[in-house]
Amino acid sequence: MVRVAGRLVVGVAVGGVSAVGEVVFLILALLGMAVGGRPWVYGVARGLAEFERGRILRFFGQAFTGEFSGERALRYLGVRWLVGGLGLGVLLLMLFGAVNAVLMLVQLARGGSIIEFDAPEGVSWYDPVTYVLFGGLLAFVTIQGMLGVVELDRRLARHFLGPTVQERLQRRVSELTVSRAEVVEAIDAERRRIERDLHDGVQQRIVALGMLLGRARRTDDSGRAAELVRQAHDEAGRALTDLREVTWRVYPIALDTDGLRVALESLAEMAVIPVHLRYTLTERYPSAVEVPAYFVASEAVTNAVKHSGASRIDLAVERVGSAIVVRVTDDGVGGADPRGGGLSGLARRVAAVDGVFTVDSPPAGPTVITARLPCA
Repeated sequence: MVRVAGRLVVGVAVGGVSAVGEVVFLILALLGMAVGGRPWVYGVARGLAEFERGRILRFFGQAFTGEFSGERALRYLGVRWLVGGLGLGVLLLMLFGAVNAVLMLVQLARGGSIIEFDAPEGVSWYDPVTYVLFGGLLAFVTIQGMLGVVELDRRLARHFLGPTVQERLQRRVSELTVSRAEVVEAIDAERRRIERDLHDGVQQRIVALGMLLGRARRTDDSGRAAELVRQAHDEAGRALTDLREVTWRVYPIALDTDGLRVALESLAEMAVIPVHLRYTLTERYPSAVEVPAYFVASEAVTNAVKHSGASRIDLAVERVGSAIVVRVTDDGVGGADPRGGGLSGLARRVAAVDGVFTVDSPPAGPTVITARLPCA
């Protein structure tokens, strides 16, 4: 807390000093533009604006991107020096309060009166209490003034130096174009995965079932036929199990009928590794949120079971601000590649709903997969 406050004070102080230089530049800029020196004026304005953007990022912790012209930079400097001057005023007020506080403490330590005036008879504490109350009020005003200057500095820079409305629209169009392509790619990958699961799992078991029944029809030994029919029955059960797993991976019916909690509980029950579910949501959300949340959890748990060598999986689903956060943690060997087929597909699925997908998997583990899905 002290470090943050010190950083803000230093940032305001640097901004106040730079405001003095900006006032000098603005005066010279007026003279320069009057004699046709517009290019160098815009060039210097851009340099000063970049300095201010770097100062705000370093001391106030706000980053914003976007290209800005020399004209916008000049307009920004034409207003920003006022904020810098206000910051200097707040700092001087703070310094005044600090000096008075030191003088008060020194005089109290010497046993003298803080100020010379006729206090009420028998009330020796009048001077200290007055100064304490005045000092507290002064501290409150300076703190609020400091925070106000910081916020005003941030907003001013974001308004003049941040992306314009047209730039934001162009960026959004680009994001939507990429997202649409990723959705199409994710759907194609999901279709290929379903086809592969059906071909390698269910189809092979059905072929084996047909072969067992064919051998049972051709044999004349009733005991052998009964054994083959029993094997065919077992194979049919395994085929149904595989088919159920495929349908659950395609889309679990429980997600529509009973909600995300029940679907995740069923996912945890079917996993061969203990899955500890912590679900704190208290209401149902649209399918645009619940469906990607389920598939993130399902794919992450499946990857952990197949590749991580984990002995425990923790699955947490909670709401943080305006987003649903799904976090899957395993104690395996780590080293998961975010560019792999499964994880990259999840990233595309989450990006399609304007979410954020991250994978933290150091070589020694643990692996933490997190998806933030906007819900408001």
